[in-house]
Amino acid sequence: MNLKSPRFTKIVLDTLHIVVLVLSVLLIVYISYDTFRGIPFLQNKNYMNFQLVVCIVFIVDFFIELFYAPDKWFYFRRRWLFLLLSIPYLNLVNRYQIHLSADALYFVRFIPLARGALALTIVLGYISHNKIASIFSSYVSIMVLITYFASLIFFEREHPVNSMVTNYWDAFWWGCMQVTTLGCSIYPLTVAGKILCVVLSLMGMIMFPLFTVYMTNLIMSRRQRKNLYVSQNDTKPQPMAQKQG
Repeated sequence: MNLKSPRFTKIVLDTLHIVVLVLSVLLIVYISYDTFRGIPFLQNKNYMNFQLVVCIVFIVDFFIELFYAPDKWFYFRRRWLFLLLSIPYLNLVNRYQIHLSADALYFVRFIPLARGALALTIVLGYISHNKIASIFSSYVSIMVLITYFASLIFFEREHPVNSMVTNYWDAFWWGCMQVTTLGCSIYPLTVAGKILCVVLSLMGMIMFPLFTVYMTNLIMSRRQRKNLYVSQNDTKPQPMAQKQG
């Protein structure tokens, strides 16, 4: 069997992309469940073992894709961040008893999810019908995922000390208002909440102009198709009128 045949390569890479996405979704579900139930993740051996397995799969995926890449150095330069995000930092922190603040520790927990989010943008880019649509779908998926992750972190850090955050939906509403740069009556009290407030606002200012670019491209494309259709009909020979008797 030729391991680098186009057919076999496509099967392997498509399978890896599906596995990475499934594991990323399961990781999101696991983190969400622990956050809503108030379960300390460092004390949850099942979660720690699951995250370690996920990170190992992510690392294996990186090197398999590197093996199949036509230009390995180009692939490494473009995807080196994937490898860094795949390292099981939380397990290393726990294994070697590295002291981190509660805010920093919770942020570390979301690093593998960033790897999954990047994988999602790549898959969406594959299925999009043009470059503009690919960029748009990638940025929208990143924005939605970051808003959700940020609301989870905000809820976990703010709920014990902030009387305005009574449940997760308060945190989610806060995240949506921040990313749209409209602001919210809920204001953060913790360091993590203040950092997230700045990050979401900056992300909104950067990403929302892409909606304008996408809509402009969509309108221009439809107008060009309409003009082409009209011009083709105009160039068709008209049927000769029947002679009057």
